Amino acid sequence: MSKANIINEIFEAFQKYGDQLYEGGEQVTQQQHALQTAHAAEKDGASDTLIAAAVLHDYGHLVHDLPQEVVARGIDDKHEELVAALLEPYFVSAVTEPARLHVPAKRYLCAIDPDYFNLLSPVSVKSLELQGGPLTETEVKAFEALPHFADAVRLRRYDEMGKDPDALTPDLVHYRPYLEAGLRK
Repeated sequence: MSKANIINEIFEAFQKYGDQLYEGGEQVTQQQHALQTAHAAEKDGASDTLIAAAVLHDYGHLVHDLPQEVVARGIDDKHEELVAALLEPYFVSAVTEPARLHVPAKRYLCAIDPDYFNLLSPVSVKSLELQGGPLTETEVKAFEALPHFADAVRLRRYDEMGKDPDALTPDLVHYRPYLEAGLRK
């Protein structure tokens, strides 16, 4: 697939599956969550690539072939690894790595910030268990040494802002230039 076609494929996936409720009974759809996360990044003045990562961070939920409600079934869908594997051939690492690391960033924040855990929705608490719980001290140090660790943490904080069923955001087309800016040259 060409670089130009990958964005069309992403848009098609959002069109087909974006109206599904976000995992585990959150009151937003997959598309609302992606747009709210990207909108939070954009309002914060994030880089084009981090905004693209915000749009794409949960793309793996749209394209995995697992049954719905995987968290309720006790399954970690590893959507962050899937999104990175699918999109690395097309997007620069400043897009794919924060998306891949947004789950470890949740584990990291739970380990270093006692107040962060209280921000998590019940579904996010359950998925945290499936994802391995808070990082250990050794894992924290290793995570902090990763090149895209700071953007992953920022993305994770935007992620928590993306669960308001009444939030208004620009539509997906608004974010196309950010996705295009994140493509490999």
